[in-house]
Amino acid sequence: QVQLVESGGGLVQPGGSLRLSCAASGFTFSESVATWYRQAPGKERELVAHIGFTGDATSYEAFAKGRFTISRDNSKNTVYLQMNNLKPEDTAVYYCRIQGLGFDYWGNGTLVTISS
Repeated sequence: QVQLVESGGGLVQPGGSLRLSCAASGFTFSESVATWYRQAPGKERELVAHIGFTGDATSYEAFAKGRFTISRDNSKNTVYLQMNNLKPEDTAVYYCRIQGLGFDYWGNGTLVTISS
């Protein structure tokens, strides 16, 4: 049974940090690529960052560059999103998406709220 479980969201003050995790099971995680998306209230879902099979290849949207870091640990079947210097506009539900040959899975999301 395929499962993607996101965790690590919460309420933090502006300038704070959070580390999101997406733990996968039920498929061959090392044969997949991973992407973090987010959806703010009243807005469309948008891409945040992407990572390749081994973790060597990463890419970021402009707002995430320099503040967010995507990584993965294939031994733990987990992809991470380290978020630093968080801003109120980073408030959103964050989703992980895992894609491979013949599969495309989404997690249920974890809420990140940035507020003082």
